[in-house]
This record gives sequence, C-alpha cells and structure tokens, in this order.
Amino acid sequence: MTDHPLPFRDPQLSFSRRTDDLLGRLTLDERIAMLHQFAPAVERLGLGPFRTGQEALHGVAWMGPATVFPQAVGLGATWNDELVRRVGEAVGNEVRAKRAQDDRVGLNVWAPTVNLLRHPLWGRGEEGYSEDPALTSAIAVAYTRGLRGDHPHYWRTAPVLKHWLAHNNETERDTASSSVRPRVLHEYDLRAFRDAVRAGAVAGVMPAYNLVNGRPNHVSPLLEQHLRSWTDQPLVVCSDAGAPSNLVDSEHYFDTHEEATAAALKAGVDSFTDHGTDSTVMTGRIRDALAKGLLDESDIDTAVRRLLAMRFALGEFDPELDPYAQVDDLDTAEHRALALEAAEQAVVLLKNDGLLPLAPGQGRTVAVVGLLADDCKLDWYSGTLMHRSTPLDGIRERYGAENVLHTEGVDRIRLKTSDGWLRVPEADGTQDGEARGAEGALDPALLAGRTDLPPLTCGDEATELALIDWGDGVLTLRTDEGLYLSVADDGYVRASADEPGGWVVQETFRREEVEGHDGGHRLLHIGTGGYVSVAADGAKVAVSGEKISREDATVFESETVESGADAVARIAAAADTVIVVAGNDPHINGRETEDRTTLALPAQQDRLWRAAHAANPRTVLVLSSAYPYAVVDAAAALPALLWTAHGGQAAGTALARVLAGEVSPAGRLPQTWYASNDDLPGLFDYDVIGSRQTYLYFGGTPLFPFGHGLGYTDFTYSGLRAEADGDQLRVSLTVTNDGTTAADEVAQVYVRAAGPAEAPAPEGLGRRLPGLGDPSDLPLRKLVGHRRLHLAPGAARSIEFTVPLEELGHWNVAHGRWAVEPGGYEILVGASSADIRLTTTTEVGGEALGPRPVKERGIEAADYDRQQGTELVDRAKTEGDAVAPASADDEGRLVYRACDFGDGVRALAFQVSGEGRVTVSAAGHNSLIQFPDTGGPYSYRTVEVAVDLRGVQELRIGLTGSVRLARIDVVPGKESA
Repeated sequence: MTDHPLPFRDPQLSFSRRTDDLLGRLTLDERIAMLHQFAPAVERLGLGPFRTGQEALHGVAWMGPATVFPQAVGLGATWNDELVRRVGEAVGNEVRAKRAQDDRVGLNVWAPTVNLLRHPLWGRGEEGYSEDPALTSAIAVAYTRGLRGDHPHYWRTAPVLKHWLAHNNETERDTASSSVRPRVLHEYDLRAFRDAVRAGAVAGVMPAYNLVNGRPNHVSPLLEQHLRSWTDQPLVVCSDAGAPSNLVDSEHYFDTHEEATAAALKAGVDSFTDHGTDSTVMTGRIRDALAKGLLDESDIDTAVRRLLAMRFALGEFDPELDPYAQVDDLDTAEHRALALEAAEQAVVLLKNDGLLPLAPGQGRTVAVVGLLADDCKLDWYSGTLMHRSTPLDGIRERYGAENVLHTEGVDRIRLKTSDGWLRVPEADGTQDGEARGAEGALDPALLAGRTDLPPLTCGDEATELALIDWGDGVLTLRTDEGLYLSVADDGYVRASADEPGGWVVQETFRREEVEGHDGGHRLLHIGTGGYVSVAADGAKVAVSGEKISREDATVFESETVESGADAVARIAAAADTVIVVAGNDPHINGRETEDRTTLALPAQQDRLWRAAHAANPRTVLVLSSAYPYAVVDAAAALPALLWTAHGGQAAGTALARVLAGEVSPAGRLPQTWYASNDDLPGLFDYDVIGSRQTYLYFGGTPLFPFGHGLGYTDFTYSGLRAEADGDQLRVSLTVTNDGTTAADEVAQVYVRAAGPAEAPAPEGLGRRLPGLGDPSDLPLRKLVGHRRLHLAPGAARSIEFTVPLEELGHWNVAHGRWAVEPGGYEILVGASSADIRLTTTTEVGGEALGPRPVKERGIEAADYDRQQGTELVDRAKTEGDAVAPASADDEGRLVYRACDFGDGVRALAFQVSGEGRVTVSAAGHNSLIQFPDTGGPYSYRTVEVAVDLRGVQELRIGLTGSVRLARIDVVPGKESA
C-alpha cells in the first residue's frame, strides 16, 4: 500500500511509471502548453511552472551575481578533465543556490557548447572547447558530469548540449547550409556530441539555427537516427530561440507555420523556444497542426513524456528526497579558489626566450600597458562579477604598487564641429539611473540605455575622449570617468555605459572621411545605422525613430591630445620590463551574430606592442582574447608571448602568478593558430578533409600548433609501449620532471595509419589542397588521449591510456560503416601535435573491406571520395542527401574510388531531379546525358547512361545545371543478369 493517492507522487515507483501516470492525467491543452519553453503551472495537479533553458556556459549567466569562471575556450585550454568537472559541479551548485533565491532560475541548463572550433574566425569561438572532437568530448563529458551530479537518480541540473549540428558561422546563420559529407559527419561533427551523450550526463541537445545539407537542423532526421540511438535515456530537444519561426520566415523551408511546427515535433523537437514568454503563438500553431491532421496526439505525448522525465530527474516531485534541494553554495571560498585555479591552468605560454618567469625584486619596475591591461572582460554568457581582478590589479599585488607603471595606450582626442567642441554636459544631480551593465539585468538582450542623463552638446570647452579602434574601423569613445558614449532608445548620444554590451551594441561607431573637407569625418553609429548630428537639443543619431542620414550628419575634426603609442613608449622606457596586454572585447568584432573578418591583431594594438618593444626590448605580449591572432611579427620579435582566454573574475591574479613564477604555465592551445588569413578555408567550407582544415589535415606551417604550450621546466618522456588488447589499445609511458620547478605537464597521445609519410608542406605558408586524384585523405595525426599531471622536481610518473581500437578507424564511404583497416598504426606521444617525443608502431588485425561493392549496394551520391564545386543538399524534406553543383554556371565533379563492377555492367542508372547534364568518366570512356526539368528539386526520375565497365575502376561524375544526384545504381550486363 502507499500513502500517495496519485501514483506520480509515489517515490517508490520508477520515474518511467510515474511519468506515464502523470502524462495520462494531463488534458490535451495541458500537454500542448508544456511544449513551450515557459510551461505554465497545472494547479489542479499541484504542478508548478517549468522553464527550459538557463545559460550556464562558464558560470550562471543572466541571473545577476555569480562566480565567473574562464570562458569555455579557456576551460578547453586547461586540457584538464577533472578540473572542468569540478567547475561544472560548482556552476551546478550555484544554479541550485540561485534557484532557491529566484524561482525564475531554471534547472535545465543550456550548456555546454560542443561545436568544434573548425574555423578561427567564427564569432562564437569563445563558447567552444576545441577544434578537436576528442578533446571537446572529454571536456564536455567532464563539465556535464559536474553539472549533473553523481546521484544515481536525481540530477543537480539537466545539461543540454549546444548547437546540433555543424554550426560555425554567424554570417547568415539562420539561412546558410553546412555541406557535411558522411566522413566529416561521422568522424568530426557527430563525435563531439556522441561521447557526452553516451556518458549519461546529458539531458538533451539544442539544434542550431543553420541548415545541414540543405535541411534545417530543427527538422533533422539525425536527431532520431543518431542522437537518440546513443542512449536509452529520454533526451529533450530544445529549440534555439526563434528557430521554429525561422523555418517559415527566413528559411522558407515550409509554407506555413503549422507545417513547420509539426515537422519539427515529428523530427524530435520537444520544447519550443519562440516568442519569449508568450506561449500562445506556438501552442496555437500546435493546435492548428493537430486540427489539420499534420500531427497526432501521440506526437505530442512523446515530447511531453521526455519533458516530464527530465522534471522527475530534477527532483521537482520529490523535494524531500532531492539531494540537491538544499544546496546554497554561491560565491563560496571554494568557488573563488576554483575560479583562480581554472584561470591559472588556462594560461598558455606561447614563447619564452628566458625572460619569464619574472620574479619580483627590489627596485624592479614593471610597466603594464595596453587596452586590456586594467580590464576584466565579460562575454555574452557571463554572470555579473562579484569579484574582479585585472592584469594591473594582479601585477600590483605581486610586484608592489610602487614598482608598477601603467598607461592604457588609448589615443586621447577632442572632437570639434563648426559650432564648437563636443562635450559631455555635467548632470544636474537629479539622475537616479545606473550605467548600462551595472545592474546585472536578468535578460541582457533587453538592456536599455539610460535616458536620465543629458546628451552630448557643443560648447567652448571640449571633453577629452579615449578613442579605441577595435579593428575593422569599429571605434568606442570613453570619458575620463569611464563612461562610454552610447545611444538610448530615444536616439540621443550620452556618456552612459560602463561597458559595451547588449544584443545590439550601442557603444560602437565608425569614422567616415568627408570628401573635400581636409581631416573632416562623420561618425556612423553602428548599432542603429544612423549618423551623429549635434543640434541645439544635443547629439543624436535618430529623430522620432528615423535614422539621421549621411547628408544630415555633423562633420567633425579630430584633434589628438595624446597618442597612445607615445604614452606606451614613454612608460616602457622607464621600466625594467614591459607587459603589454592586448586582445578583444567579447561584445565587439567576433561574438554571437558576428564573425571576425581577419586573424590580424587590430592595428591600434599592433602599434602598442611595437612602440613598447622599440623603447624596451624586455617586452612581453599577453593576448587576452576569445580567439587566435596571427601575430607573426610579435612571435618573431618579442622574447615572451602568452595567451589566455578571458579568465573570469580571477584572471588578473592568475596571470600575475604565472608571470612571477608562482605557477608554471601548462595551458595548451585547443586550436591551431594559423599564421595568415591565407591559411584559412572559406567560412562556409565545412569539409575539413577536402580543404585540409584543423591540425588533423592542415599541411602548412602554423604559427603555433594544436596542443602547444610551454612551461618553466623540462619534461622527458620514456618507456613508450603500445599493444592491442582485445578491442582496446593500451598505451603506457613515463613522464619525468627534469627541472627544478614543480609544474604540470600535459602528455598527449596521437595515432595515425603507418605508411606514407606526412604530407609535405608547400613552400612558405599556406594550405595544402589536394586534387581530385590525391588519396591522402586520412588524418596526419589524431588525438586519442591526454593527461595533465603535476610533478615535483625530479619526480617521474608512469601513466597509461586505454584507447578503444575503433579510434583508429574512419567512416568507410564505400561500405557505409565504421572501419578499422588492418595493418600498422603509429602511436605518437609528446607535448603537442608537433612536439612528438616518442613513437612506436602496433599492428592491428582484421579483415580489409576491399573495393566499393557497387553491384550489391549501388552508390549513394553523397558517399564520394573527392569532390570539387559541389554541395550536399536535401534529397527530401524528411531525410536523405543528394549532391548538386555549388554553382549553376560551373560543373561540379565527384570521384568514387575503387568501384568494383565485377564481371561487367552495361549501364549506370542515375536518380536525379532538376534539370541539367550528367557526365560519366571511367576506364577511359566518357559519356554524357542531358535531361529536362523533372518537375522540381524533390521530383526524382531515373536516367540511364550506357557504359561497359568491369573490374575495379575509378568513377568520375560531372554535374551541371540545377541537377540533384541522389543515387547511382548499376544495370548488370547480360552475362551477369
């Protein structure tokens, strides 16, 4: 017997039985209401409201004060799974603590981001962990395990992985399609999600805004075909914000919202994040889809069951049994210490000619200069700081304030108009607002500029402004009081913001030269697109909501009061050593919605390190940034160079401890630092194999390789052994600290197929792009294990890695499955992907799969070995891929290697749609077939091309026009028929 009249309230029953019972008690309207992000309460059953989605990428975000850990890419740079697990645990506990204070805080956390850092210009690179799927998986498993907790039934929080799938561009992010061939899909993009799901600490995923192979991710069949095949656990799929509406509004993939919503629900989306807190639009669409027969109630029940299962796991219905219900760990001493430890472990020493460590000494002066020298930058997914340590703060604490010199290095200017100098009026003392960003608003997308301050005017006296050029001509202007010029909703320009920020940044401007006016320029406000005009009632960029045009803009003349480079040179010359801190503001030029355009360090910051170095050769460059820079000259000229992602609340202290030698740096680069923009593929080129992307395939010479990072001591590697043991490869070695400093080392294990030597780099720098006939399409090396370990001076430690043999394989397109080819495999162990200390070879047995069995399996068009000028598109709206020319004006070409035609075929049958031409080349024979429009991109017909092929041959196909090729089958010869 039970004391619970309702079975779903009975904790003695399984979650599954309780979920089914509760689902059966809900009305249809109540079930539909649960499919929106903000599900209402069901008071008659005692259910409270529930919200999917709480940002927690590197701390609790958007919910006021919380511990701020290093950015995700910085956590990736630690290469320390156990540390990241503890960070996840701390963040999860703070989510729980803040939930106890504010029931708007959700326990379904949208973190981590596991999109691979394929392209260094991606604006959201700060959110990912690495370009490598194995490292990304390891860090994601660690973070989600910390967020989830270790109770067998109840979860601390319910993590959702972002963003499914192949999402690395903010440009056209809701309309662009990523062309992802099967090998890239299975070896690269899926791998980043798979291991975390298999580890059992993931509650679901969020599809990305983009399309993959012509089909929006929110209706992707891969959600069911792959994601949900990796676990028996019910996974919740939460849409990205506004993405359900995009299926019609921007992507035009469906004609009506009812069709789109039904398709997303059937594809596996369970929770719709759309129209903010107003659920009526989405629930109305679901009801209409149901009424039109586009959905069944069973589709709704399937999604609601998954959502309810997550709520049961979070302890909502068992508060007395929930082990995390009373957690109140917020801003604890342990969390503060962990934030410092994580920031220290994220620092990467890129170069050191012996200048570092720089121990504090009597009379030793240190100049700390640069635009980020006295700043602690936050990003879009940060919480509000409770503690703040800038590089200047940390260095003053370590070296003594009396021994530290400082200048920011901004250009100080005054702006003059025909009516006088631009000035910031004094406030009248009646203002009651705060600068934007000071209040820690719960939704930063809704932050509004202040209107209680007077706008800028013209007068006889000028206000000096600090001018910073963040690159691409994007400027900010700041007063001596630290307030940035900003635009509020009323269109006026005021000195009112503590920092640039908001969904649409209102603190950035661009100068435009005025023809015929020597030295004159206009100021364009980037956020609104309006030009600054100074009128009697103040400076503004819009009037009554209408943007001020270029013709009506005020012409300014700029007077430089002090050059930032001159100020830096003066301070540098007076110091023993100079620390230049450069980098980015995460809200400008590289962030969500905005990709970078170049790897170059912004020109103003480039001038600062050059000025410092010219005045003092003992100059260290610290790059505090969310992404890599191509600082080739700095790497050649300066004696020391470091990188750290924005390190959170303890960033400055951590950096100072590393510089002073209190901590030996052991961060490692989680992505390749390329030397030039010329090394990069196109932003929309997702074929990491074909275009030789990331350390896996890049054949050029990087500025700094994947896994690179130096320290203050030397380590040796010895005793490497590798042997196959069943379905595993056991790798063991010994690492010894040969120096006099206790330090961390990161041992890295790579594999590659033995045989042909590594592809040679071209002369100079650049990407090695194979031709259609080049067979070198396996990774140059592939990370399969890593271990961060701490060793005292002279200490040695033996470590062992267990590598599943499947890690030696690849997706075999000829046979449509994962394959580990028999033969020799090199095991490479070292301190980076380029610093290999030991190698050995092991033999793996098995059966070679042989050539492509085209007579038995045919050929899926997407299963090519090489391509030029093609893209993958959707075969149908529900599932399947096809290949089309990337341009209607140029031929797209495909290569299928080692096709086994057996004792002969007399024709090839092409499943095509659209209109165009197919050419066939094999065994020295060429054929062509032209066909008229089949009736649309999804209307397929079969066209045959007569051939006489036998034995193993390479098949080359050309596509021209609007043709889509889905599949190739063979027509047997008479003898074999």
